[in-house]
Amino acid sequence: MSTITVRRATALGAVLLLAGLTGCADDKPAASDDGTGPVAVKATDSECSLSRKDVKSGTSTFSVSNGGSKVTEFYVYAEGDRVMGEVENIGPGLKRDLIVELPTGKYQAVCKPGMIGDGIRGDLTVTGEAAAQVDEDAALKQATESYQRYVNSQATALEQKTTEFVTAVKGGDVAKAKELFPISRTYWERIEPVAESFGDLDPKIDARVNDVEPGTEWTGYHRIEQALWEKNTTKGMEKYADQLLVDVKTVVAKAKVVKLNPLQLANGAKELLDEVATGKITGEEDRYSHTDLWDFQANVQGSQAAIQALRPALQKRDAALVATLDTNFKTVYASLDKFRVGDGFKPYLPTAAERKELGRVVDGLAEPVSKVAGVIAKK
Repeated sequence: MSTITVRRATALGAVLLLAGLTGCADDKPAASDDGTGPVAVKATDSECSLSRKDVKSGTSTFSVSNGGSKVTEFYVYAEGDRVMGEVENIGPGLKRDLIVELPTGKYQAVCKPGMIGDGIRGDLTVTGEAAAQVDEDAALKQATESYQRYVNSQATALEQKTTEFVTAVKGGDVAKAKELFPISRTYWERIEPVAESFGDLDPKIDARVNDVEPGTEWTGYHRIEQALWEKNTTKGMEKYADQLLVDVKTVVAKAKVVKLNPLQLANGAKELLDEVATGKITGEEDRYSHTDLWDFQANVQGSQAAIQALRPALQKRDAALVATLDTNFKTVYASLDKFRVGDGFKPYLPTAAERKELGRVVDGLAEPVSKVAGVIAKK
């Protein structure tokens, strides 16, 4: 899932994340001399100041330094809080970069100290008429088209399997609903960065109970999961099942028409691995059913699908990086295979040693994946 706090992400249509760690933030963000370099973002517990509030259309880099005491996130929102780019889990004293392609228009730059609420917001204006990457590079255009086909196929399956899950819940078939829960979520987890880009639909569908904003009703997959595994019943879940299907259908319709750019693919791949690290390995995601490894695998598969779509362009730019990615994806899958039972996985109740080992192999993959956006951004 995407936690609203720890991971909402967010991506593909949206999440554009390039992680890089440095030291503490300067007292004041420094703008580049010519006004075209990275935008320095000073994030604290009470402010979100940008070195420039006007940038040129095309690819921009936001260098976010957290000088506060809370873990923070940084977003670029289009109208309706549509996520154009996000970098999350920026600890105190750390710095991370967000690389995002933005067309001409009005946006908001948002810091979220504590990773909750609406955040500290400021206007961001993008001007000019820079050519989109896909208009300048045939390989990148092919990559976005290929990935869009993947998203469409996964979205179709998501709607089908969620419909079956909802039917079982409303029919009172607890065993069938439990069987379909991790299967239906597989398709969600593969394309989650795309789904997360559509405002409040993600938390309505995928929020964990501790991620729900005060005064907001808890709905979605995990609301039903709790009833199925803690109470072994579907009673009282009918309305949540109906709403889940409505929300999923809305996401599916949007996902099938959203226009993606190459950086969204690259950073969506990274965000999916962040999802694994912050929710799946810890066992926090599916805390009632312990089906986290289904989600884990789906996140990795979705990340790999984005990288594979970009492969021809990456091969020309950095063949060594492609070789490393291939090796490290295989390593992650081999680690997952140890937990398999039949077509699925055993309940995820990991020992500290197992969590540590899974974390190690995921970190080993996330590091080269984090370089992809920077490679793709180069002309």
